[in-house]
Amino acid sequence: MMSTEPLKLAVVGHTNVGKTSLLRTLSRDPGFGEVSSRPSTTRDVLGCRLLLEGEPVVDLFDTPGLEEPIALLELLEAIAEQAQREEKLRIDGPERLRRFLHSEAASKRFQQEAKVLAQLAESDAGLVVIDLRDPVLAKHRDELQLLASVGRPLLPVLNFVAAEPNHRPQWIDVLRRAGLHAQVQFDSVAPEADAERRLYSALATLLDKGQPALQRLVESRQQQAELRRRQAARQAAAVLLKVAARRQATPPGAVEERQALTELTDWVRGREAGLVQGLLALFQFEAAACNAQQLPLIDGRFEADLFAAEALKQLGSRLGSGAASGAAVGVGVDLMTAGISLGAAAGIGAVLGAGLQAGRHYGRRALGRLRGRLELTVDDRVLRHLAGRSLALIRALEGRGHGAVQPIEAPLLQAEKLWAKGLPAELRAARAHPEWAELDDEQLAEDADFERRQRQLAVELLNA
Repeated sequence: MMSTEPLKLAVVGHTNVGKTSLLRTLSRDPGFGEVSSRPSTTRDVLGCRLLLEGEPVVDLFDTPGLEEPIALLELLEAIAEQAQREEKLRIDGPERLRRFLHSEAASKRFQQEAKVLAQLAESDAGLVVIDLRDPVLAKHRDELQLLASVGRPLLPVLNFVAAEPNHRPQWIDVLRRAGLHAQVQFDSVAPEADAERRLYSALATLLDKGQPALQRLVESRQQQAELRRRQAARQAAAVLLKVAARRQATPPGAVEERQALTELTDWVRGREAGLVQGLLALFQFEAAACNAQQLPLIDGRFEADLFAAEALKQLGSRLGSGAASGAAVGVGVDLMTAGISLGAAAGIGAVLGAGLQAGRHYGRRALGRLRGRLELTVDDRVLRHLAGRSLALIRALEGRGHGAVQPIEAPLLQAEKLWAKGLPAELRAARAHPEWAELDDEQLAEDADFERRQRQLAVELLNA
């Protein structure tokens, strides 16, 4: 049975170094506190609790930024000198802090610093967030000295490790001179896959009290990450199967065909938008994490539409198809009758005209036999493209910290590198199940064939 007494960690550091962003990422809560480029955004101590199987494991406290460490150190030294002069006592750091916190200065000029130091004194340890983009200044050295005087274990957390310019060597030197030889890299905006494990493992080496709970927390978070990854792949697989199964029937005629084409593309857009929302919810991100709730495509950013003109241009140029000559690139045409099915990539001005292109491809006899029923489907290449977009989003979400405030940016998994030898058997099989496109999630869960195909396709996606 775990102890119900959680480990208390104070997140401390200079103003605007990413303390709140770190808390958001560790708590998986993008709504915690306020993240801003303005200095001193956090004015009071805020807390959140991490649970494991319903039991409290860690209490994290976000504290205001330190702003006047040099002046406060001078005050603490004056307090020590006064004790030596008047009481003939040599007082240490914690005692100096106690006297400071009971002084008038703690409620006036140094009110913000008093909140930080008081919370650190009441905690089991402190996470000292360091912005590696900042050059090391005298005030930073004084802050480290000030925090160390509280007498609590400190673990420096090196933030913005991938940023340029980066002053990591200078910071490492300063931290070692301050006696802080254990550090951990944790980019709160784009943490590495094992960053959280390394943080808690490093913390466990400093704290005997919290070692078992921290180890269990690390194991639990790793299991949750793997489960999210598999669930994300299953969500994407379900949408791909439904899109592959979709058929949009229409009678012959240019107007009717264009209307059917519009309905089909709108339907696909809706499935993709639903997938985006589902993935954001799964990874516990708000809709604002995506630029207009869209997927990564153009120049590493988010493009509004799978069927947008620029998306279609890239799709056509990458996949080398003459069918990329119109606003509806990537829609397929199936002419169905008597069990015969002939498919072709389509675009307005290509197949979906008066039937002349289809006549040239299939001959007058075949076209005559198939006259009377026309169904639109989503082309194989668009399915590959949709799969690439979905995988790009999943990977971007896996590597995104909850403290990030910019819209998600991720390179597209290029369509020509995905299933280059052809669609997986699961998507090809879905072509024969148009009913899958019409069923809701509960109904599909009862379809053993769909569930099996979804599970197998999810594995294909994870291995892509």
